[in-house]
Order: sequence, then C-alpha cells, then structure tokens
Amino acid sequence: MSDPFATTRDLFELPEGLIYMVGNSLGAMPRGVKPRMAAMLNEEWGAQLVAGWNGAGWFDLPRRLGDRIGAMLGAPPGSVMVADSTTLNTFKLLVAALRLAPGRRVILSDKGNFPTDLYVAQGLAGMLGQGHRLETVAPEALEGAIGADVGVLLVTEVDYSTGRRHDVPALVTRARAHGVPVVLDLCHSAGALPVDLTALGVEFAVGCGYKYLNGGPGAPSYAYVRPDLQADFASPLWGWMGHAAPFDFAPDYRPAEGINRLRVGTPPIVSMTALDAALDVWAGVDMAMVRTRSLAMSDAMIAAVAADCPGLELLTPRDHAARGSQVCFRFEHAYAAIRALMAEGVHGDFRAPHTMRFGLTPLYVSVAEAEEAGRRIARVINRRAWDRPEYHARTAVT
Repeated sequence: MSDPFATTRDLFELPEGLIYMVGNSLGAMPRGVKPRMAAMLNEEWGAQLVAGWNGAGWFDLPRRLGDRIGAMLGAPPGSVMVADSTTLNTFKLLVAALRLAPGRRVILSDKGNFPTDLYVAQGLAGMLGQGHRLETVAPEALEGAIGADVGVLLVTEVDYSTGRRHDVPALVTRARAHGVPVVLDLCHSAGALPVDLTALGVEFAVGCGYKYLNGGPGAPSYAYVRPDLQADFASPLWGWMGHAAPFDFAPDYRPAEGINRLRVGTPPIVSMTALDAALDVWAGVDMAMVRTRSLAMSDAMIAAVAADCPGLELLTPRDHAARGSQVCFRFEHAYAAIRALMAEGVHGDFRAPHTMRFGLTPLYVSVAEAEEAGRRIARVINRRAWDRPEYHARTAVT
C-alpha cells in the first residue's frame, strides 16, 4: 500500500535533515505561501491599492476562509468566521454562551486548560461580578463537575502540556443533559485529528490558525457558532465590520446577519492571505489517515524512548483514545534538554516547569523520524548532553 504522506513534506519549507516537532506551537511554512504573498503584495495591494477591498475580494476573505476551515471541522458553510485572535474570540463566545444560560454564574473548566482561556474566563467573571466565577477541576473530574449551576463549559480538547485528550462527546452529552452550553477550544485539534462539529452538536468552538493549520506566526483565529443559534447570537464586542451595513456609517449599531456579526474591526488581510495559501496543503487530505499516522508516530517515539531511556517519565497517555497529536515527557532539566536536542537536529519545545513537548505533524514528519527523535531524546538524557551552561541560559521566548 502506497504512503499517502510520501510527498507531503515537499509542500513545506524545511531544512534538510531537521526533525521539526513544534508544529503544535508554530506550523512549518507551506511552499505555496511565498508566491501567494508576493502576488498579494504586488498585484493586489501594490497595484490595486484601496480598490483591493472589492477587486481582490479582501472584504469577503474572513468568511471565505471560515468556510474553508469549517469544511475541515465538519461545520456547514456560514458557521465559521476567521477574525481576531483566539483570546478575543474566546471572550466573545463565553459571553454568548452565558447568555444562553441566564441566572447561572459558573464558568467551568479544568486545571490543565491553556492559561489564556482561563485568564479570559477570570477577567470576564470579574467584569460581570454578581457572583460570576471561574471554577476549575482536575481534567479527569471535568465531566462529573457539570451540573445545573454551570453557565458554560470551557474545554480544550487536547491538553497543551501533556497531550491528554478529553472525551468531548461524553462532555457534550452531559452538558446537554444539564442545559450547559459548551465553548470548545480546537487549537490542538484542527489539522491534527478528525473533528465533526455538526455531529458533536456543540454550541460554540474556537481555534487558531498558526499551529497545525500552518498559517504563520500570529495567524488569525476562527470561531464557530452553531447555525441554529446565529439569529440570536450577540457579540459583546461591537465594531463597524460587524455592522449590518458597515459603509452606511450609521451612528447606532445594528448587527449583521449570521456569522458576520462575529466580525469587529478591519481584518488583517496580509496574515489572512498567508493562512489562505497555507490551507491549500490540506486539499484531498483524509483526516482519518492523519490520525492513524499521528498515532503510529507517537507509538514509535514513545517506544524508542522507553527502550533507550526507561526512566524518563511519560506524561502523555498511552491509550490512543486519550491521546492528542503530541508526546510529552517530564524531566527536571527539560529546558536545557530541549536546547541540547536542537543541536542534535530535533526541534521540540519546553513548557514550564519540567515538560519536554513534541508535536506530531504527519504532513511533514514521518514515523521513522519520530522514532529517530525518540532515540536522540534518550541519547541527550543518557549522555547528559544537556548539562552545559549555554543550554541552561533562558531566552525571552521558549
């Protein structure tokens, strides 16, 4: 049987010999991005100037991009909008969710959720006052904590620091039984494993464009609103691009129809163009095969480390159903070890306080490379290659 990923690495700009395993933080650049950006700069912005809003289709790009991403997520056209950052979209959706459950004041999440999600929830609770609060529980206790006092469940499908995957269908089923709307964070899911928002029936979802979708540093976010909720969806952030008639410049706000009311300010067309070009690499890709390949990669990597460095603590679940598309290990000198690994041609990343984290991206990393990365991890640990002063010196961004 032929390998469906045999040539997909050629679609990306990657140095020869580098095993890049940080796609869960910043995806590699697809080769199609450079020519598309050059065309945008020269033929659109450079030649058309302000006329590009109509002539180059910039004004409708957030909606078109949303539909492209929505197709990857099992979302119907008109239910996903690309706009703003993940943080801002999370805020919008949390407010909308709480409005669906009037009188309830608990925002429920888990202690392993990504900090920015928790910060947004903390800030929103403080802003609303009147007893609103964020409650967090251990990840494994999240389902049992869903009850009649919860106003919204904020859950990230895959834990950024361990790779643990929530049983989202079970969470959504229990939330529905208690009348609790869900905001689902897909930052570590989209482009890494199959997602079907329609089948899940989840009310809201949010994600970023720069990880597995490869849209580039700071690529814009996307947000999903279930179609049956859009007529009553009210964004807490009002801006001219979310107005029903933005170029009427009316003094009072009137929300646009459907998903367009998620828009706020002028969209960042340059970065959206990069994301649009990056999405081309997904044409014809079967996400079920991506998932199969990802699990084979993580199995190979875990086995290689276990064989050569059995004392290194695995943080990622061995159970396939409970695993996302990354592998994480706990090591006291994780930061220095990651720096040493870079010298060995393997790029992973560090998460405080002691986590070595490796993203598995089947489009440009192979099973054999994942296994080889595992062997190099073991070698760095066993030979104390990390024990050098220059590897312990912290940089501003890690």
